Amino acid sequence: MGTSVRRDRHVNLQTAASGLVLLVCLAGCTGTPPLMPERILATHGVASGDASSDSVVIWSRGSAAGRMHVRLNESAHDQRIYTTTVRAADDFTGKVLVAGLQPNREYQYTVWFSDSDEAPGDIENGRFRTAPDAASPASLHFAWGGDLAGQNVCRDATEGFPVFRAVNKLELDFFIGLGDMIYADGICKPTGRYGNSQVAGEFIQSADLDNYRAHWKYNREDDAFRQLLAGTSYLAVWDDHEVVNDFGPQQDTRDAPPYSLAVHLMPIGLRAFLDYNPVAGNSDDPGQLYRSVRWGKHLELILLDTRQYRDSNLAPDDGVQPKTMLGAAQLQWFRNTVADSEATWKIIVSSVPLSIPTGFPPEKGRDGWADFDQNRGFERELRDIFGFLRQQKLRNFLFITTDVHFAAAFRYRPFADDPAFQVYEVATGPLNAGLFPNRDFDTSLGTEQLFFFGPASPDTVGDYRQARRWMNFGAVSIDANGELYVSVIDVDGTPVYKLHLSP
Repeated sequence: MGTSVRRDRHVNLQTAASGLVLLVCLAGCTGTPPLMPERILATHGVASGDASSDSVVIWSRGSAAGRMHVRLNESAHDQRIYTTTVRAADDFTGKVLVAGLQPNREYQYTVWFSDSDEAPGDIENGRFRTAPDAASPASLHFAWGGDLAGQNVCRDATEGFPVFRAVNKLELDFFIGLGDMIYADGICKPTGRYGNSQVAGEFIQSADLDNYRAHWKYNREDDAFRQLLAGTSYLAVWDDHEVVNDFGPQQDTRDAPPYSLAVHLMPIGLRAFLDYNPVAGNSDDPGQLYRSVRWGKHLELILLDTRQYRDSNLAPDDGVQPKTMLGAAQLQWFRNTVADSEATWKIIVSSVPLSIPTGFPPEKGRDGWADFDQNRGFERELRDIFGFLRQQKLRNFLFITTDVHFAAAFRYRPFADDPAFQVYEVATGPLNAGLFPNRDFDTSLGTEQLFFFGPASPDTVGDYRQARRWMNFGAVSIDANGELYVSVIDVDGTPVYKLHLSP
């Protein structure tokens, strides 16, 4: 990756595997560069992601090959510029790792592209907040959601993705895109599933890299979504539709056109995901997506990768050959992270639900944790996880999930001899996709349903107005005393469910 240096003092940190280049300018970087007639445009806004107490990743995309510049506006007299090269091979996307930041501080930044050091292009602005340090009892607020532009429920011709206008009304420290943030195996027609006019997508089902990238670009062209990404830090998580329905490493091929059984889709979908999301990455394993975020005294956010290491959905969950969704390395990392964290709350981010049965058609096995009506889920591993949490003498864990296209909340008491051990799950969605209400859930882990938000059945939704009212997202607030509040919020910003948990 080519770079250039043009300021007084620089630090160069390059991780070849992750493709991130850090060039830091500490002096002489004031002023907005003059505009030139020939410009490379920032085509899909900006995004910041994986913010920690001292770093963040900043992402954007240019209209042509050139240089992406990020100016961190710390003050009128203290600015830094970071530069990386964007290439056609990466679809002109670029990411820079900004390090050396102060904890619990809001930063503003400016991004532009150029074909040389002295030919700036279009300018985009963004902001983010860094995490407080681990000793700080600062309050925090974040939101999450998943299921975006699926089942031909795409950008409405008038409203776009209306749910993001509601999200943007909140003052957030970060937002979690919790999987199915594209539907790479779907299409977007001029007339939507519910009869409304919508923006057609210039893509087909994704069997090649160009179509995967086209799905990401389509969703990023929504004004309210772009406003969200520019206004707060983003945590990107993938689920199945970033690749293909119900995929895993042993289930990532399809035989119907445009697919070919000879082409494994997971590596292609992963590359597009990394191209279009501000993920910091791991220098030893650039494709590693599981990670944790410490946010002050009160939160350890544990983001799981439920797709990349799983056994086949068709494998029996019978204990003869232990079945895993997380894989051995991730499971050990999870145990270590939980055991080592002193945060008040450990919130676990899982793109698939705990007890709601998923997987279509069911004959191909269960895709989520629950076995439900067959012995082909991942329930034994989940039960082992619950057992580990109990061994750590921890209580009141919270899982946040999506995937099922309705909202629900559950309480689990998995151990009859220890009723004080409770786990909560709040599932939200869709942000903007088809509606598939399902009252079924697995009861074998002492499951109690606390809340349900969705239509009576898919057949009762006759038009877009009726469908729109069921779109939703989740939000979490933790105050300075560690009191935790969870809300499910509808498309117009009205809370439809609230849960309060004490530490």
